[in-house]
Formats: sequence, structure tokens, C-alpha cells
Amino acid sequence: MSTSATQTQTQSQSTQHSSKAQRLVDYFKEELERQSGDLYVKGKFIADDVDLSPKEIGALMVQLQDSVEDIEIEKWSYTSATTWRVSDGS
Repeated sequence: MSTSATQTQTQSQSTQHSSKAQRLVDYFKEELERQSGDLYVKGKFIADDVDLSPKEIGALMVQLQDSVEDIEIEKWSYTSATTWRVSDGS
């Protein structure tokens, strides 16, 4: 595979990853606006809402914990699947 093809593939994967991450962030922002207080979510329960697998959600949540400024994501507990606490960044 040529360097150009490898770069294009890497850029495509990066763009795909960022669109999935953005879809998840947008979902959390909308849910936080609809509800008052924090969200407590498990990937398996929101997977259909964001059109991602629970495994993809878990991987993205770890990456988003430190990279999103206007929402706070925290690993909260583990009971049959990880529960995440999501709150607005204030």
C-alpha cells in the first residue's frame, strides 16, 4: 500500500471516529438540555439512540473524558456494564 493510500485511510478512519464521537457528544448535550441534573448511562442502553455499538460507546467514552470541555464524563460504577455519569461542564 502506498504512503498516500495509507494516509487517506488513516484520515478516513480519523474522520469517521470524530463523527462518531461528535454524534455521542451531541446526544449527551441534547439529553442534558431535556433533563435537569446529571445523566447516568450505560452504552448498551443508548446504543440504538446513537447508532453505535456498546463497545464503540465504551471506547469513545474513555477518549471523551478528557477531551470535551463543555460536558463532564466520569466512569461511575460497574454492574453488568460500565455506568457513566455525564453532566454539563459547569
